[in-house]
Amino acid sequence: MERQISRFVGRITLQDHSEDIVRPLGPENLLLRGARLKNTKEIFGVAVYTGMEAKMALNYKSKSQKRSAVEKSMNTFLLVYLIILLFEAILSTILKYAWQAEGKWDEPWYNQKTEHDRNSSKILKFISDFLAFLVLYNFIIPISLYVTVEMQKFLGSFFISWDLDLYHEESNQRAQVNTSDLNEELGQVEYVFTDKTGTLTENEMQFRECSVNGIKYQEINGKLVPEGVTVDYVDGASTSLSLEEELFFKAVSLCHTVQISHEQPNSCVDGLRFSNGLSSQLEYYASSPDEKALVEASRRMGVAFSGSNGEIMDIKILGKLERYKLLHVLEFDPNRRRMSVIVESSSGENILFTKGAESAILPNAKSGEIDRTRLHVDEFALKGLRTLCVAYRKFTPEEYREIDQHLHDARTALHQREERLADVFDLIERDLELLGATGVEDKLQDKVLETIEALRLAGIKVWVLTGDKHETAVSVSLSCGHFHRTMNILELVQQKSDHECAEQLRQLDRRLKEDHVIQHGLVVDGASLSLALRGHEKLFMDVCKNCSAVLCCRMAPLQKAKVVRLLKISPEKPITLAIGDGANDVSMIQEAHVGIGIMGKEGRQAVRNSDYAIARFKFLSKLLLVHGHYYYIRIATLVQYFFYKNVCFITPQFLYQFLCLFSQQTLYDSVYLTLYNICFTSLPILMYSLFEQHVHPHVLHTKPGLYRDISKNALLGYKPFLYWTFLGFGHAFIFFFGSYFLMGEDTSLLGNGQMFGNWTFGTLVFTVMVLTVTMKMALETQFWTWINHFVTWGSIAFYFIFSLFYGGIIWPFLHTQDMYFVFVQLLSSGSAWFAIIIMTTACLCLDVLKKVIYRQLYPTSTEKAQLTETGSGINCLDSMCCYTSGETACASFRRLLDRVMGRCTAPQVTRSWSEMDPYYSNDRSILTLSAMDSTTC
Repeated sequence: MERQISRFVGRITLQDHSEDIVRPLGPENLLLRGARLKNTKEIFGVAVYTGMEAKMALNYKSKSQKRSAVEKSMNTFLLVYLIILLFEAILSTILKYAWQAEGKWDEPWYNQKTEHDRNSSKILKFISDFLAFLVLYNFIIPISLYVTVEMQKFLGSFFISWDLDLYHEESNQRAQVNTSDLNEELGQVEYVFTDKTGTLTENEMQFRECSVNGIKYQEINGKLVPEGVTVDYVDGASTSLSLEEELFFKAVSLCHTVQISHEQPNSCVDGLRFSNGLSSQLEYYASSPDEKALVEASRRMGVAFSGSNGEIMDIKILGKLERYKLLHVLEFDPNRRRMSVIVESSSGENILFTKGAESAILPNAKSGEIDRTRLHVDEFALKGLRTLCVAYRKFTPEEYREIDQHLHDARTALHQREERLADVFDLIERDLELLGATGVEDKLQDKVLETIEALRLAGIKVWVLTGDKHETAVSVSLSCGHFHRTMNILELVQQKSDHECAEQLRQLDRRLKEDHVIQHGLVVDGASLSLALRGHEKLFMDVCKNCSAVLCCRMAPLQKAKVVRLLKISPEKPITLAIGDGANDVSMIQEAHVGIGIMGKEGRQAVRNSDYAIARFKFLSKLLLVHGHYYYIRIATLVQYFFYKNVCFITPQFLYQFLCLFSQQTLYDSVYLTLYNICFTSLPILMYSLFEQHVHPHVLHTKPGLYRDISKNALLGYKPFLYWTFLGFGHAFIFFFGSYFLMGEDTSLLGNGQMFGNWTFGTLVFTVMVLTVTMKMALETQFWTWINHFVTWGSIAFYFIFSLFYGGIIWPFLHTQDMYFVFVQLLSSGSAWFAIIIMTTACLCLDVLKKVIYRQLYPTSTEKAQLTETGSGINCLDSMCCYTSGETACASFRRLLDRVMGRCTAPQVTRSWSEMDPYYSNDRSILTLSAMDSTTC
């Protein structure tokens, strides 16, 4: 029973031999396996599959551990503000005791100390005062920022799923978001690591050519035809196979994990017939498209796999049934790069059939046309075909009994089982007789070339990591635009020793440093990569970073992850993105900062272990260049704005202590302290962080260079941070001293004889502050929707309505009524209104002046895109107003007046995108919330 279980465990691992893939079967394939297995085995198979999934889940790194650059910047800024908080608290405590050094301030006549106060410990009193100032100033730390950021990330992630431009109609699949923590990281990607098969290609295999016994064949009209044969010969060619050809396709038909539907009728009356007389009605199922294509091709050639019953495999050779007993399956693994089956023929012969990469088969072959087959494999690879070699070996009864015992011992071993199995597999798969090789074509996905070019223009380097043969990988890289025809291709391949590899790396490094004009591409194979990573990581990375494109071929899954990690931990700490479609890409996807799974034909392991999932590679351009750009702009402004408005909020509190002798008297009412971040200033920035579009999505998509403006965490560096911080301090000084000099000295401005008290003064400062920070958010907003209007002006209206309501009623549950009628009296003063308008205008004018000067003298590419031609025949401003060609940027003020006076309104503006544009999209995205039509401007 244990041996049967071990055999079955071997069967539930599916193989793709040309790309080091090991995949557990999905539930749907387990059902197909039921044809071979009894119910007990099938149930056990489901249990094994579930166990593998659980193991994968345990090994999967939590995406919450992937801290984005924005989060790191937030933590750094928070540390700076914590230092500011401690500085203000310590300074206030010291100044309090310095001020109280004079007796008249230490114990004034109206506030005599008690005996207990005089005898209390001065150290404890100092600590108590320090803590009191900490509590007074603690609002400078924006605790609500983290709540708002999480809300923005969660709600903002829906825009990816809702974007119809990321919807694949043929497969009925839309983009999927598995984590919302890394949305802004999509706008910071510097390196993209991509798999080839199923990611850049369709993973739809078509059999094209093969080599049998040193003769190259191609398939024409369902017939196996030698190379160079004319069409006339094909029409009259015989459908019979030679012994070598028959054995070759027999190996292909037996060495696989393909399933068929047993509901198919045996008769061929209603089915389409091939030239060999076989029906086309059989339908094969396989998780590996390579195997499916090869088995289908073998059927067309006359050797058809017709199903299995338990351990019996049936094949039909030109209609004649042959049965083989499946004895063992030697599972595929990335190290061996091959899979094998041992079968017993009807005559009692024990035969091993194996197939895999040429680097794994040819060295173990002792006979056959080895040299000619190697030549044909290279020719197939140069055409971009995926190659596999096929071989076999016959066992004597004594040899089989010996290997059967070895397999049983290894599979039932309690210790080092995998190592022992690997040794036994190597022992079995020796002294092979080479049968030939296959060449399968996998066509490129739509718009792969345009997508890679767009990423390159955006400053993103693309590395292709594949398990394919060197020549195949280079051919596909050239066809998809990863390598240009004019690019100088450098190679680090077939290195045999550590010294040889190091010397080759030094030569490549010198060549790259001497030639800065020509673009270079680098090709590395798996064996050379292992040597390079053994002790020359820095030199290897220097060579790679100086190349425009890097191609790593014959890569094992763990090698893919090692390459990603090596670049990720380099001194520059670039943001990496990995994209793939199969289980062999999971380690790479988990290692990168951002992992993207392709919903392809190799199961859902990559999708389940990724941060985002898309149906096609071409969607990557919009995901990064549009969504990533928007998310980064939004959250960067959100973070900076939160720190700014908290500086505006608490700095007047600090300045007020100089007027109240550091008595820890609060400037604002406690209700205002509580509601400032919760109600009065929260919604405008949240709506901005969800809907802002500083540039139209089509412009971002068609001008990938705009992505460079936000690279390297540009908006959350120290310069923007210092600007927002000093802007907050500047506005706070204007709030406080403007209120003090305009209103503080005049006690008769209320008009009713009442004095202008501290609560009125604090309310005036708070009112100017709420207006200023809200209007500042309005100035930052480029894309206005009715939601933005509602929350922006609604927040101001809510503040006034709430203050009138709160100060107009004596609340029975409040201990004090400090704010009773304060706000009403403040607004009844014309001087107060004048002061509010003057201070708000003064604060905003400084910021506007700075923006105008920098926009005119040092405009970024994004700002130029807002003011220049944005598309074919389109001259539209970011304000959604059109202007004529050749108009200078100075005319923007006139257009601003036009908008204010109602001469230019958003509904009058229309835009159209030509289907001839290289990155044309239907713009059905939920991102397009403006009132624009799809006509002309």
